Amino acid sequence: MLAPRAWFRRVVLARPGRAFIVMVLSFFAFGIGTLNLFHLLSANGRFLLNHGWDAVLEGGLRQLLELLLNGFLAMMAYVVFKACEHRLSHWLSDD
Repeated sequence: MLAPRAWFRRVVLARPGRAFIVMVLSFFAFGIGTLNLFHLLSANGRFLLNHGWDAVLEGGLRQLLELLLNGFLAMMAYVVFKACEHRLSHWLSDD
């Protein structure tokens, strides 16, 4: 089994067309993943601080973990976007 980095280079970054498609998809994934993330995190934090243990029992802690995971996945999509952007900009600028 190939390491994820080697697989990504061989399958996605080796072809500019695929890199562009993956770049567009990761751009949308990042946008969707970060949509209102700050507002949701701050509202969840206020809920947990204001209601304490009752908020934890009502799922506030689980929601916080889900929001943090959502932010992590959005950041992964951003890294994929930047890798594809780097590959395509070098492909366009080379002779």
